[in-house]
Amino acid sequence: MKRIRSLEFRRAAAPGGALALFAGAALFSAASGVAPASKEEGLAAFETVRAVLQHPRCQNCHIPGAAPLQFDAGLVHGQNVLRGTDGNGAPGLACATCHGTANLPASYGAHMPPGAPNWHLPPPEKKMVFIGLSSGELCRGLKDERANGGKNLDALLKHVDSDKLVLWGWSPGAGRDPVSISHDAFVAKFKQWVVAGAPCAP
Repeated sequence: MKRIRSLEFRRAAAPGGALALFAGAALFSAASGVAPASKEEGLAAFETVRAVLQHPRCQNCHIPGAAPLQFDAGLVHGQNVLRGTDGNGAPGLACATCHGTANLPASYGAHMPPGAPNWHLPPPEKKMVFIGLSSGELCRGLKDERANGGKNLDALLKHVDSDKLVLWGWSPGAGRDPVSISHDAFVAKFKQWVVAGAPCAP
């Protein structure tokens, strides 16, 4: 994906913030070639985004507690695996102990430790929780740069479009179902949500 010019999206609560947000969305639309979208279309598009983020392939590592989850049932990870102080696991049991930079061959069997570059959880001070949130709560948390690692909407789009750990959700290895919505459809709806001004449900 061609890098889209970075935009500063200010909070709507600030003076002139709503105007800046929608002006930024209009510039984004022009720069990205995505058709303008209404607030209603943006809200509808975010429902596709929500369905992806709250799929087990995504939300199992975007957790409120200290232990990641496993499987479609969202069971607590075995082996007493923990987030750790930086999201890379506890001392002596780093994520990289079992998770390499790529999935193991299918010939190894189902449910082998999956892999992707930079396998980790969000750090404890920026947990980016996806589990158990309403659409509006998820949307507002996703946009909060204090909680999302300082990413504006442009950076978030780049992250979901090309980050290899994100892309793993569509190629999760033998014995796991991929995210049920195609990656192309997900990114298209993410763009539409951004172009609409990134609206959130109440």
